[in-house]
Amino acid sequence: MSIFSTGLSGLNAAQSALNSTSNNISNVYTPGYNREVTQLGEGRAGGGVQVNDIQRQFNQYVASQLNAATSKSSALESYNQQVEQIDSLLADRDAGLAPLMQNFFSAMEDLASAPSDPAARQGVLGAADTLTAQFRSFDGYLQDMQEGINGQIADEVTQVNNATEQLADINREIALARARSGEAPNSLLNQRDHMVHELNERMDIRLNIQDGKTYNISLPNGQPLVAGTQHYSLEAMKAPNDPERTVLGYRDSNNDLVALDEDTLTGGTLGGLMDFRSETLDKTQNQIGQLAVSFAGELNAQHALGADLDGEQGGDLFRIGEPQVYSYAGNADPGATATASFDEAQLNKLRATDYEVRLTATPPGEGDFEVVRKGSGEVVDTTFDNDTNTLSFGGINLEFTNLSGAQAGDRFEVQPLRRAAAEMKTAIDDLDKIAASGNADFGTGNNVNALEMQALQDKLTVGGSASFSGAYGAMVSDVGNRTNIVQANLDAQQGLTKQLEAVQQSESGVNLDEEAANLIRYQQFYQANARVIDTGTTILDTILGLRN
Repeated sequence: MSIFSTGLSGLNAAQSALNSTSNNISNVYTPGYNREVTQLGEGRAGGGVQVNDIQRQFNQYVASQLNAATSKSSALESYNQQVEQIDSLLADRDAGLAPLMQNFFSAMEDLASAPSDPAARQGVLGAADTLTAQFRSFDGYLQDMQEGINGQIADEVTQVNNATEQLADINREIALARARSGEAPNSLLNQRDHMVHELNERMDIRLNIQDGKTYNISLPNGQPLVAGTQHYSLEAMKAPNDPERTVLGYRDSNNDLVALDEDTLTGGTLGGLMDFRSETLDKTQNQIGQLAVSFAGELNAQHALGADLDGEQGGDLFRIGEPQVYSYAGNADPGATATASFDEAQLNKLRATDYEVRLTATPPGEGDFEVVRKGSGEVVDTTFDNDTNTLSFGGINLEFTNLSGAQAGDRFEVQPLRRAAAEMKTAIDDLDKIAASGNADFGTGNNVNALEMQALQDKLTVGGSASFSGAYGAMVSDVGNRTNIVQANLDAQQGLTKQLEAVQQSESGVNLDEEAANLIRYQQFYQANARVIDTGTTILDTILGLRN
């Protein structure tokens, strides 16, 4: 090889190295960019230098670790953002339920001191109106969060589908590029890996690299999202057991929309939202409902034992929302329905949970229903009245209609307490109708029943194990503890994620100081090879001059 060829190969190599360096510098702030290094090798036939590869500095093992950590961080961050809202709501000393319940019983105490005094009676109704309004406000706030999560899930699903479609398109472009030139442009590879990282921020996924080249993406349960150049969309859909709840679904081989189990998604923003909803939001709504039903039920029962100023037996002091029941979408007979009501004599058996009721035989009779407490999976005891088709369990009476077409396996979702507080109101507005007197002394205006109602403040009436204030305090403490745990886990996970980001950047990130040094080095490399060619020209001129 001549001196000219050797010098020219050096110029080309230096130019390629300068191009890689300048590309690194210009993309220092580009998300997902992996720095490039020009790999040089000895030229063929033992002369000069050649460019073997423009190699991007990407470590798949580190990237996988970072993606998994990012997915967990994103889940905890979305969970934390939501749970902090409930914690702030419940822990507010001024706006919380605890001081309002105390105000109600203080007003009842004032009534006991002056049972016929209109001002004292107005104080009771005023405190009752304020308390019930706050119960409704709490329920409305929590229900707004439920609807907000439904909307966020739908938005996240749209973004996931956009990402999986783009990943399939990039897989296609990479395959075409490899077919044409044998290698794929680094820019496409960077885009693909960055999109995988962003997808992990939204949900927990599994990456399978086929033949070391093609990216296939699936859910943790194996449901494919990207298979080569094909993508499969998820859909936001109504839950089969609850039309008010948005879950994820996919199309099966028959193009039927099938709901995914909520615990399928355990990471990313989607997983965090669903974990928060099932672990904290549902539970808090049920606890608020349990407190509302227990408070209203116990006061109503005691109020009925007294007499008002007209000498009549006391009626309900409060109204409360009824339990909700939904038939599963896949039941054999959509006409088979159920309605639920509270068993006033069994309110102490109410638990802050939902239930799944499954029919095990038809026609149904005693023992032909299985009732499972959701969350714990505990099977609860039931009784069944054949005459009224009523199933009783946990302080609930569930009356069925049109069961003739039902089949074994049909299911019903029962939410006894979820929206009970939404309808909590004061049932009377006539001051004279407050039954403060004992039943044996109709119309005398004594304080016997007012004292009994005031005494309910300290009785263990909620779930048979807690007072009203005790139950509320336990709920506030539970949410506060969960908030602290989530925050601690988030801090730890973010610390790990930052460590992995540092490892990834140390290998794949652009260091401007290093690149600046490379610019000088490769510039000198270029100039030296130019001198080689210049020297060759001088030698050739000298030889030609001697011949002349």
